[in-house]
Parts: sequence; C-alpha cells; structure tokens
Amino acid sequence: MVALSSVRFGMKNEDVRTVQKALIARGRKIPDGATGLFGEQTKAAYRAEQIAQGFTGSDADGVPGCTSLTALGRHAGFTVDCTGAAPAAGNGGISLSQVTYHDPDDDSGEAAMRRYAKKACELTGMDPRFGVPALTTITRRESVHNHPRFRVNVSDANARGRLAPDGHPQNCSRGATQCVPATFAAYHQAGTATTPYDVVADMCATINYVRDRYDVNRSGSNFAARVQQADPDRPARGY
Repeated sequence: MVALSSVRFGMKNEDVRTVQKALIARGRKIPDGATGLFGEQTKAAYRAEQIAQGFTGSDADGVPGCTSLTALGRHAGFTVDCTGAAPAAGNGGISLSQVTYHDPDDDSGEAAMRRYAKKACELTGMDPRFGVPALTTITRRESVHNHPRFRVNVSDANARGRLAPDGHPQNCSRGATQCVPATFAAYHQAGTATTPYDVVADMCATINYVRDRYDVNRSGSNFAARVQQADPDRPARGY
C-alpha cells in the first residue's frame, strides 16, 4: 500500500520509490531512476501520467491526487491509502474505519440539492453564490440529484474491496456527489454525519476535496472553472 500523504514533492521514502517504479514501467521518464526522492524529474513524470489518464490543464500538475494515484496503482499492483492526505484547514478528517454506510434517505431532486448545498456552504465557509450551483451541477451529473437508484456506483473502477455494511464493495463511490469512502474520510467536515450517503456531509467533503486537489479558493468563485464536472457549460468529466 502507498500512502498519498507520503508522495509529495521533496519527500524521500519507499512509497515514492514504489510510485517511481510504476511510472517508469508505464514509460514515464525519470532519468535518475527510482531513487525514492520526489523531485522535479518525478513531478514531470507524474504530470505525463496524469495527461495519459486524461487530466488536462491545471489538473495535470504533477501533484499526485487520490484519483490519479489509485489509477496508477491499479496498473502497478499497489493500493492507495488516501486517508492521510492533507485536507483543507478546518475540516474534521476521520479514519476509514470510522466511515459508516447507513443511508438516511435524504431528499432527492434539484430543489433539495440546492437546499443541502446551501447548508454545506455555510459549514465550510464557501459563498453559496458559487458553491450552490457548482454542487448542484455535480449532483445532477453524478447521482441524478441523489436519486435512490444512483447513490452508489457498483460498475466503475472503484467498485472493489471487501463488502461494507451496505452490501457493496467498500471502495464504491457513494452519495449525491459520489465520494469514495477513503476520500470522504480524509476530507470529512467536523460536525457532519460519518456516512457519505448524508448529502450535507458528502457535499462538505467534496468542497474540502476540491479546495485541496483543484485549488478551488475559499469563496468558491473559481469552483466551476477549476472543476469541469461542476461547470454546466462544459461537458461532464469525472473529478
């Protein structure tokens, strides 16, 4: 297993070496080889890997994120622990073992999503003028506004791992914004529910995640610009 928190620029450890070996095996160039030091060569190689995975622009920055590193791990045969990732300041990250899987059967539909999004913005300090439309767009694309039929994705690449109490593989994306439990745990907002099926908790974790992964600012004024899945004027794209 590779810890996402250990694969950061300037770090030197075995997790970095594992990632370097995986990058080299994928044809990404690291002239000095798998030294275990995450320097400029590794950053450039990781950026090449992100581009190969479909990331573009500022999303292909050479900085490992949970999504891209997990995808690399699938090719190389290692799993990724995202729970130690540095979350946005002020949230209440929990361990994966603390995540629960009860579905409170929150409301569905666009009006409900806007109501939940406004609450999530209040809890995370995001301006609802930007956060509400961005989150509502994400929920429309990810779960048809929290429709019961689409609250868990059992068919994508994340649908693996031991069965969780809800009867689905642990790594399945869940909730209105489709959070993987490890990401939900790492970016959990203090004071919210511990299940990703809770719409407010799920949205708060999403806000904390996009602030860290995509450099969305505190107000959220660049939310739709930085996260294509949140922009109704651009085609849908996983985030």
